[in-house]
Amino acid sequence: MNKNVIITGVTGQDGAYLARFLLRKKFKIYGIVRRNSNDPFKRLDILGITKKINFINADLSEFKQIELQIKKLKPKMFFNLGAQSFVSYSFDNPDYTDKINNASVVNILESIRLNSPKTKFYQASTSEMYGDIKGITKKVLHEESKFNPVSPYAISKLSAYYYTRMYRTGYGIFASNGILFNHEGPLRGEQFVTKKIVKGVLNFIHTGQPVYLGNIYSKRDWGDAEDYVEMMYRILNLTKSDDFVIATGKAYSIKEFVNMTCNFLNLKIKWVGSGISEKAITEQNKPLIIIKKSLFRPHDVSYLLGDASKAKKIVGWKPKSNIQKMIKKMIEFEKKIYK
Repeated sequence: MNKNVIITGVTGQDGAYLARFLLRKKFKIYGIVRRNSNDPFKRLDILGITKKINFINADLSEFKQIELQIKKLKPKMFFNLGAQSFVSYSFDNPDYTDKINNASVVNILESIRLNSPKTKFYQASTSEMYGDIKGITKKVLHEESKFNPVSPYAISKLSAYYYTRMYRTGYGIFASNGILFNHEGPLRGEQFVTKKIVKGVLNFIHTGQPVYLGNIYSKRDWGDAEDYVEMMYRILNLTKSDDFVIATGKAYSIKEFVNMTCNFLNLKIKWVGSGISEKAITEQNKPLIIIKKSLFRPHDVSYLLGDASKAKKIVGWKPKSNIQKMIKKMIEFEKKIYK
């Protein structure tokens, strides 16, 4: 029985959690690792699974190398989690972002079609594809909602989303999109705001150094990454490929995320000022959060809230965790590092 699985982005948050999940199910994991990654195995080392993974050194832009691996391994499943995933970076590097997030997906799908048509393909899509819904405060987004991407990152992901659908309907490939809303955890990258807040507040307690943030009124539907990778697997275990929104159905602002983090750490703060001058200060009048104009995106998505009703109905999925449990888990992880 073929138990081969290829995961791109295996060293990232989602890839590491997914690899561990699939290893427990006795799959043989082949993880694609960028040649120029710095300390690529950190997350896998934390999970204790580095030596259990077969690594393929390749960049997603190395089309021939990816095709060679698909032809050779004929994987049962292919999870495409690798991407240029930083929205702010995509504004400065749109060409590279499109090459990695879009053109590479076309290559993978074409390679599957020609060399391993029975492989089940999962594309990591994103809620950023819905884009700008400014002025709408209660809109819940689902699979039939209109897309309006406003960043090179979101545009590249939306194109890949449609290519995945095209290969499913046009060629009969088992190709599914998981439209995942924000999902976090202890293994989140340093560049993401949730990690920045949790790590920054703990660092403030030890050093007194403030945390600099951009738009604290952006609202996101935040879930637990470990919940979401299980859903990726379940999507590929359906008898029919399809597209699914994965979300909690609850949205919180970055400001609320800061407040919850401080509450868990018994750090009393209050917000003073307004606009760019707004900041969070402690009882001792020390600044904890300072707003920095340079951290605002050229075009920000102010509100994202997902409706996972389809996933609940067809896959029988619902999140096991919530934002409070997730933040607590992230805090406990960072505390261990300080100790």
